[in-house]
Amino acid sequence: MSDRKKILGCWLGKAAGGTLGQPYEGCEGPLALTFYDPVPTDMIPNDDLDLQVLWACVLAKMENPVINREIFARAWLEHVEFCYDEYGFAIRNLHHGVMPPHSGVCDNWFKDGLGAAIRSEIWACLAPGNPELAARYAREDACVDHTGDGIYAAQFLAAAESMAFIENDLIKIINAGLSVIPADSRLARAIRDTVKWCEECTDSLIVRSRILDKWGSENFTDAVMNLPFALLGLLHGKGDFGATVCIACNCGKDADCTAATAGALYGIINPDGIPEKWLAYIGDRLLVSKEIVGITPPETLGELCDMIMAIADKKPMLQAPETLPFHWPDTLKLQAECAIFSPWFAADENRFSPCLPDNFIIREFNGFHNSINADEVPLNSLYMMRFRFAIPERKNVIVMFNSPENTRVWIDGEYAFGREGGRMAPSFHRYPLNQSKKLTLAAGVHELLVGIAPITGKDKLEWVIGVADAATRLWLTDIKWNVKK
Repeated sequence: MSDRKKILGCWLGKAAGGTLGQPYEGCEGPLALTFYDPVPTDMIPNDDLDLQVLWACVLAKMENPVINREIFARAWLEHVEFCYDEYGFAIRNLHHGVMPPHSGVCDNWFKDGLGAAIRSEIWACLAPGNPELAARYAREDACVDHTGDGIYAAQFLAAAESMAFIENDLIKIINAGLSVIPADSRLARAIRDTVKWCEECTDSLIVRSRILDKWGSENFTDAVMNLPFALLGLLHGKGDFGATVCIACNCGKDADCTAATAGALYGIINPDGIPEKWLAYIGDRLLVSKEIVGITPPETLGELCDMIMAIADKKPMLQAPETLPFHWPDTLKLQAECAIFSPWFAADENRFSPCLPDNFIIREFNGFHNSINADEVPLNSLYMMRFRFAIPERKNVIVMFNSPENTRVWIDGEYAFGREGGRMAPSFHRYPLNQSKKLTLAAGVHELLVGIAPITGKDKLEWVIGVADAATRLWLTDIKWNVKK
């Protein structure tokens, strides 16, 4: 079977799975889908495919294509306006001069997310039958916005998908993926667990529960939790495309990504096995999200295949630059005036008007994701932190302070928001309720007063603080923090 047929099967399977799951992204599950619902009239644009189209366009312009993290970093800044999770953190870091691999590590709450794994197929298509090379390609891409298991997920899938060009046995394909990541990593252990559970039990819901019990995460895009769902679909799908993508999707969580990943790998293994009923509603037209800018993408998935094969014919060169030591840039350091306000307790806060006592100290924090020791906050007290920042022009913004602890936030002396504990999801497109405020700020200096108190029982009180453009939801990078009053 030709590589082109398998490459096209990859993209058709990915488009079908992503279109199936996209309406259910983030749903807790389990779901009970057996087909598209709603039934589409085109493929749904999805970052799973968009970023790979961008990489193909970037590489196609090169006379001698080079796969290099610095090239990808420039492409992120020039062509990507996604605010999502690790994408937003990485774009912010790159704007501050933090280059990969540090851009994927530095101050990135979502470093173990699925964002790099879901763009792994292009590397398999450029290195068919060469899992080790595909994984090395994937690492250059993934280190821009991930580290640890976030990178391992991309390497695992790229290697597995590469092996699928020459091997139909799923266990051998999975083992090829495992061969390129650390055996003691959380991801490798979760994958081995999933294979074992799928062999022991034919009930997909039971296997799903086992995955969640051992590897579940409050972050619905976590790679260690979601990759096993895609493998569950493939292993329990038994060669049936519809069953494969539906089992993956019905696990919930990052449902579009798991179904798209399962569909892509299936499409490489058996492109003829994707039934026409799944293809009829998505067609061949390639639709790219509006957040990908400054390129002219191929019009069809078939043209994308031809573009990728032309790149492969030029034998792209892998070029991994030397990793230089990391130093926190001053623009990613925050200073706060800090002190204890007491007495205070959440159950009757109307009795109190929290303010920053005069005996404050100045603390410096590296980055916007930080913590303090819980034992620094006495019982019935609120730990107060006053930050100041300046913006160069009047702007509609989102101010976020996300923490699982008890929090209260004031902006320029006015109470803005707060809550009594909850989940962490410090992304400007899906932050939890009562962890943000949309408002218009004038040019000049603004004050952000934050109070935090223990509620989770953890040793550390964790938070992420940030300001974004209200229209794009991208981190504002022209803010000057630590300004004087």
